[in-house]
Amino acid sequence: MKVRSNFSLKQKHLSFVVVALVFTALVLWAWEENPFLTTSQSVQAWYRTSNAGFIVGSVNNSALPNTRKENTAETYSNLSTKEQIVKDDAHSEVTPTDFASKFPNRNKSNENACSYANGEWVPDNSQPLYSGFGCKRWLSAMWACRLTQRPDFSYERYRWVPKDCEMPPFERSKFLQRMQDKTIAFIGDSLGRQQFQSLMCMATGGEESPDVKDVGKEYGLVKAKGAIRPDGWAYRFPSSNTTILYYWSSSLSDLLPLNISDPATDVAMHLDRPPAFLRKFLHLFDVLVLNTGHHWNRGKIRDNRWVMYKDGIRSELGNLKEIGRAKNFTVHSIVKWLDSQLPSHRRLKAFFRTLSPRHFSNGEWNTGGNCDNTSPLSRGSKVVQSGSSDPVVESAVRGTQVKILDITALSQLRDEAHKSRYNIKGTPGSSDCLHWCLPGIPDTWNEILIAQI
Repeated sequence: MKVRSNFSLKQKHLSFVVVALVFTALVLWAWEENPFLTTSQSVQAWYRTSNAGFIVGSVNNSALPNTRKENTAETYSNLSTKEQIVKDDAHSEVTPTDFASKFPNRNKSNENACSYANGEWVPDNSQPLYSGFGCKRWLSAMWACRLTQRPDFSYERYRWVPKDCEMPPFERSKFLQRMQDKTIAFIGDSLGRQQFQSLMCMATGGEESPDVKDVGKEYGLVKAKGAIRPDGWAYRFPSSNTTILYYWSSSLSDLLPLNISDPATDVAMHLDRPPAFLRKFLHLFDVLVLNTGHHWNRGKIRDNRWVMYKDGIRSELGNLKEIGRAKNFTVHSIVKWLDSQLPSHRRLKAFFRTLSPRHFSNGEWNTGGNCDNTSPLSRGSKVVQSGSSDPVVESAVRGTQVKILDITALSQLRDEAHKSRYNIKGTPGSSDCLHWCLPGIPDTWNEILIAQI
């Protein structure tokens, strides 16, 4: 009896161990497979633990624990950033060609079954979607290439056809019907402004529409005293109660004057905080499109008196490589924050648009560089690739509910569609090989956006 009793106890013990092992395995499997478990930590916790931390010569390094400083240094010794600095003639913007940063990949991807980024440019005489001579209320004259001395407009007669995705032709009545009682917001730099103006022209057919109301005051978008322009625009279509707005935020970081009473004060550039405008009005948006990239350079940061902050700690700017890393960190930071907000904003569809390419040849903006080619698709007509040409944005949205609006590679093929050296004054000037003619390539970005909504 005693032997049987001991044997029985051993059996029970063994059974308990087996059950415990099975339970542990199931928990570990669930942790790896469930993206919610891996993203449910607070944004603050992610900032503390992410490999995307950002410290550059902080004047308050003594306030940081030694272990934190060591971890940060180790993180950046393993990162690589490739940058090219260029400048355009319109807004002194600079483009970091920043396509080589390493960030932690998350477990799941929200990529669609098809890729709108793969496909082909095809001739289409039904293009453009609106007149380049009209749309004066919405379209800045400097981007309306039909108003310039440019002689060739063949770039207008092409349409993007995704390889494995259905993208029906744009119809403004159907678009406004689909967007009834909805608000579409673009937040970013001047390329985001171009996309906003493009959508306004598409939605109005490029025609004067006096019934469309200016509702900028509802969002605080009014021209301040002494300012050249307001911080953005907002318009509403009464027939469908559709609102389309744009807010200028070239860095997608929160900017706060250090001394609000001093016009010449430095401005705190909080890399780990989204713009106050976005935080304040996010609950009103149904579609959100973010972009950044063309203002991350030493000259722009110096001219704007931006001083970088992270975790409330001021950082001194070291070199151009650190600026690229700061940009990459900000992209990851705002995507992480936005993803954390989406569960409480269930109707919101959020997108991050990839970098719009520039096409300077035979020099840069200030050394005779140009984009004088007028032959469409001289670089080819097709895009077939497995990943995005903007891996920073691609890695940032991976594992989140924020979608990628991937326009880099398809836009790279259209070097003939920039503003080039033409302007409305008809006077010689440097070439703008960053911004696009409208109507033009940003219309395609919007068609892809609408297909994904």
